[in-house]
Amino acid sequence: MVWVPLRTVRTDHLALLYTSKNSFTKMSLEWLMDWSWSLDGLREFIATGIQSFRDCDTSALTAVACLLVLFVWYCYHVGREQPRTYVTVNSLMQSSDANSLQNGYAYCHSPECVRCTRNDGLNQKLYHNLQEYAKRYSWSGMGRIHKGIREQGRYLNSRPSIQKPEVFFLPDLPTMPYFSRDAQKHDVELLERNFQTILCEFETLYKAFSNCSLPQGWKMNSTPSGEWFTFYLVNQGTCVPKNCRKCPRTYRLLGSLRTCIGNNVFGNVCISVLTPGTVIGEHYGPTNIRIRCHLGLKTPGNCELVVGGEPQCWAEGRCLLFDDSFLHTAFHEGSPEEGPRVIFMVDLWHPNVAAAERQALDFIFAPGR
Repeated sequence: MVWVPLRTVRTDHLALLYTSKNSFTKMSLEWLMDWSWSLDGLREFIATGIQSFRDCDTSALTAVACLLVLFVWYCYHVGREQPRTYVTVNSLMQSSDANSLQNGYAYCHSPECVRCTRNDGLNQKLYHNLQEYAKRYSWSGMGRIHKGIREQGRYLNSRPSIQKPEVFFLPDLPTMPYFSRDAQKHDVELLERNFQTILCEFETLYKAFSNCSLPQGWKMNSTPSGEWFTFYLVNQGTCVPKNCRKCPRTYRLLGSLRTCIGNNVFGNVCISVLTPGTVIGEHYGPTNIRIRCHLGLKTPGNCELVVGGEPQCWAEGRCLLFDDSFLHTAFHEGSPEEGPRVIFMVDLWHPNVAAAERQALDFIFAPGR
């Protein structure tokens, strides 16, 4: 009787083993079937892909390959490109030393500054721009510009020390340190008629100096002594919108000037302020194609402009025209009680630059070109 339960136990155990074996076999078969189905699906997927590839048009595949190559090249180019650094006024003021000063006038070395940049390939670039202009329009009337660009190095190096434009010299222009008011009579008279308008907008701007040392929109320029501030409406051919909105009537006035240079890098419009005791070091302007117009807004005594060795004084409500490609300087030796010297500065075309030449020079020296 003892062996009976043992047999029963053995039988149950064998039954359990048999059942487990059957379950394992069933699971293995199901797994193999699933695996076989997966392989079939994979083969079908690969076959479908190969067939789709064969059915594709060759030109479409070539276009996709080219786009992929261009994308890889673009990623490589962007990845290796160094970030561009921008020069700020504050950094220039802090880093200026004896090496960056010539006769007390700071050269900023900014790649964006047409006057301060020393570009060895400038002549080739200018000639390329001239050719592009001539192809679009005409070579007619371009003889003097063509001559100037082709022989620019000789002109700049052979100029007397009294007149040395630092960027571009246009040959065969009448040259003199100062010009009469009749040189640009219309614009001179228009500016003088609007003297009070410009003065009122300046006085509104200048009130901000009581709140902080350098209000927004103003720039401080490097000088051997004193302080020289400028407020640009147009800076090297580029409008300064925030500043123009602060002087809306003055800005609208610019649209009525016939000879204002507003479309190339040699054109500037600004308010210039010299505090008592300020001296601007001797320096040359970038070109002889313009004449600089100073409208006196506030002109205390003991203030002078010296161009080519010839001194002149400003007068309130009157325009003074001069060629800034001549060596020039300015100073304010008045007392603090007299206040600052203030002028409104506009760059006008030289009267002997023809209309066709002005159009070509605007194209050649367009901002950003």
